[in-house]
Amino acid sequence: GHSLSVTGPMTRIAEFMYWACIIVSNTLGTAVGDFTSDNLELGFAGGACLYGGLMLLTAILAVCTPISRVGLFWVWFVLTRPFGATFGDLLTKKKVAGGLQVGTEVTSMIFGLPLIAVVIFIVY
Repeated sequence: GHSLSVTGPMTRIAEFMYWACIIVSNTLGTAVGDFTSDNLELGFAGGACLYGGLMLLTAILAVCTPISRVGLFWVWFVLTRPFGATFGDLLTKKKVAGGLQVGTEVTSMIFGLPLIAVVIFIVY
């Protein structure tokens, strides 16, 4: 099997940037997702498409331009939070609120089981 361990030496500035991105993305992710869905009136699908599109653009920039891959990775990483919030709301919220009403249990299984399977496949 293969290890999924992420270890190695990290400079203080790299560690600071890592934690800054974690805090910013987690703190603002849901708030920004809610803002675009509610205040900008894009709805859950519109918000998910906006952030998904920005993530796709970031990936294209990483492949097609000389822009720093590290910088683009962190932009993409931060965008995953509002994307996850709006896409999660799209799947789980009631239809009258603009969601698909799939439910939290089914949504968790849809994304959780494949993740567990991939981890097991990589490790074993």
